[in-house]
Amino acid sequence: MKRELYRGDCLDILTENIDDNSIDLVYLDPPFNSKSDYNLPFRHKDKSYSPVEAFVDTWTWTSEDDLDLADMASNFDPRLKMLANLVQFAQSVEHNFATGSIKRGRSSLAAYLLNMSQRLLAVRRVLKDSGSIYLHCDPTAGHYLKLLMDVIFGKDNFRNEIIWCYTGPSAVKKDFPRKHDIIFRYSAGQEWTFNADAVRRPYKAEFTPARGLHNQKVASQQHQELYGKGTIPTSWWADGFLTNVSAWKKERLGYPTQKPLALLERIIKASSNPGDIVLDPFCGCGTTVHAAEALDRQWIGIDISGFSTELMRERILSNFAGYLSPSDIRLLGIPETPAEARQLARENPFEFEKWVCGRIGANGMGIRRQPGDKGADGGID
Repeated sequence: MKRELYRGDCLDILTENIDDNSIDLVYLDPPFNSKSDYNLPFRHKDKSYSPVEAFVDTWTWTSEDDLDLADMASNFDPRLKMLANLVQFAQSVEHNFATGSIKRGRSSLAAYLLNMSQRLLAVRRVLKDSGSIYLHCDPTAGHYLKLLMDVIFGKDNFRNEIIWCYTGPSAVKKDFPRKHDIIFRYSAGQEWTFNADAVRRPYKAEFTPARGLHNQKVASQQHQELYGKGTIPTSWWADGFLTNVSAWKKERLGYPTQKPLALLERIIKASSNPGDIVLDPFCGCGTTVHAAEALDRQWIGIDISGFSTELMRERILSNFAGYLSPSDIRLLGIPETPAEARQLARENPFEFEKWVCGRIGANGMGIRRQPGDKGADGGID
């Protein structure tokens, strides 16, 4: 049974650790170029709080990006050339329609699109030809990511644009409050898994001879049984158990972009079978691997943050304590010995700080601001 958690850049992990055509289902909820830093309040024993960085969603063009873009543009693969053109378009012009000004140069958007192109290409390589991918995004980057997905997975393999609706308070006064996300569903090829019966939901009205099935005025036992199975959800997901934020409040770990378990359960039930391998390359607090474990799927979770990786590990062990032990989960990129912890502290104090907080536990709701610790980092004696 594959249960694997990796700390590191998913591009490196996908390239070095995961075989081609080995994954049945991919779900990813990547950064959206929101230009925000997402933090978690860490609660100390004295009940005071200090912020711990979960992840940074701010992208900056680097000299390494210049080299990567040049390689992409010169490649013989037409997909890579198309991706390079998209990045170059974003790189060259950012038009501010409010002021009429044009900003030329190495934009944050270009850096984001280049990095996401590289990682989505790596995901396509490990996905089986019979596999599916669900990419979760919001209007900040959804239209750009749709172009990348069309190029990498093929527009003919686009299956759905799912709208996930939810409720909750909003301080917005001059706009309609935004209360939905977008999930792009693609297959890798022209054959894919879709378990319609596993995700059916009851019809709102009871079966009657007049209603029948699909408006046919029949009342045969067969049609009544079919009606009793329920209907396949449409691409507009506004079910009460998915939309009401307070309904899944007890699941919340304080992670700023956490999604409800029921959302991932629907996706996994629909597009994989027991024993299949589910991958989340931006795994965050581990909702995907939690749902996969509960549904008897194998799973791989990747996150660049040591804090998140430890949070995922503790989440799985606490929720499945009856039959899972630490040795059942393969951890890579996380210190397992004092010597490895000291090495991480020397090489990357910030990451060591986050790893320690994840290992000993953190809670509280996520906030979007830079930590006010005046540069204090993790350290060891």
